[in-house]
Amino acid sequence: CIRDSRKRAMGPAYKHFYERPLYLVRGEGVWLYGHDGTRYLDCYNNVPSVGHCHPHVLDALTRQASTLNTHTRYLHHNIIEYAEMLADTLPGNLSVCTLVCTGTEANDLAYRIARAVSGNDGAIYTENAYHGNSTLVHELSPEFRRKRPVPDFVVGVEPPYTYRGPIGEDHPDVAGAYADLVDDAIATLHARGKAPAMMIIDSIYDAKGVLTPAPEYQQALHRKVRAAGGLIVCDEVQSGLTRLGDNYWGFMDSDVVPDIVTMGKPMGDGHPLAVVVTTPEIAAEFAKESQYFNTFGGNPVSAAVGKAVLEVVEREDILNSVKSVGDYILAGLHKLSQHHSLIGEIRGKGLFIAVELVRDRISKEPATEETSRILELMREAGVLIALSHIHI
Repeated sequence: CIRDSRKRAMGPAYKHFYERPLYLVRGEGVWLYGHDGTRYLDCYNNVPSVGHCHPHVLDALTRQASTLNTHTRYLHHNIIEYAEMLADTLPGNLSVCTLVCTGTEANDLAYRIARAVSGNDGAIYTENAYHGNSTLVHELSPEFRRKRPVPDFVVGVEPPYTYRGPIGEDHPDVAGAYADLVDDAIATLHARGKAPAMMIIDSIYDAKGVLTPAPEYQQALHRKVRAAGGLIVCDEVQSGLTRLGDNYWGFMDSDVVPDIVTMGKPMGDGHPLAVVVTTPEIAAEFAKESQYFNTFGGNPVSAAVGKAVLEVVEREDILNSVKSVGDYILAGLHKLSQHHSLIGEIRGKGLFIAVELVRDRISKEPATEETSRILELMREAGVLIALSHIHI
């Protein structure tokens, strides 16, 4: 069967969803179709940001692919136009774009830039985070339990997980108390003879179970890290491009302007496209240390796809759609919670939503088996969702 063939051809490190893996053959809009013709509502996949196989995106891709595809050693109007369109969606002086292929590459480059500009090499991350899978970025991505010792230049802090974290929602200053954990991380780096080059943060902490921090929390992180000589990197790979419903980019919900923004998954609607955006000043400082070239990053086809995605987001008013549909889903979930004690907490905003299931609302015992079963039942009902891996 195809499952066995895949294991032989690709090895056991590749995983899949569901007890019976899905064999998908086609996608259209919000729908995915299995090889047996079964239709599924895709409530998980955060890559096709404007729907599977959007005709405007496909047209842009095929027209450019049939004309020319090169790289950034040559001039091409698509690349410049895309960078300018993207910069128009961002606040402050965030206007210089470096195009890469994946969120991993974007976060790896962000660290290189931060290290060059700050002169430091320390990095702070939040526990349970996922930022990518290169050797460097994997060290900043402890979503899965570590098998090796943590390198001495990286330090983790707990994200604001008030439901189960070390600081509960009854604390008089939850945001401030969680932000103060960054002071400890900075002190740890200093004790090792290091200083922070950057802290990489999410606008919504998805790998820990979709945590939406208060604006005061993100604002405090910006102040503390910058005061210690580091840069703030906002990872918008998951939360960006309208997914939270109030702004194009999640960090804007907290009224902050980071030093570097990394973007990935949704930028190409399934095509491998990612971007690092920073200020002219930071870009100029990085260029003093190193030039940057990426064979496939910033090719005319990818840029054409990126432009088409931004055009669809604007033309179809995706931001308002995310807001209205998200509010509808959240209202329905809260109504369900009044009748089902299995629902411990509902978190998130826009179309980035999580439901934490418990066997008892007082003890908060995780309903692990029930959660896995619901995943399978939803699939049988034709709705695809996912589980979040939380270390408890």
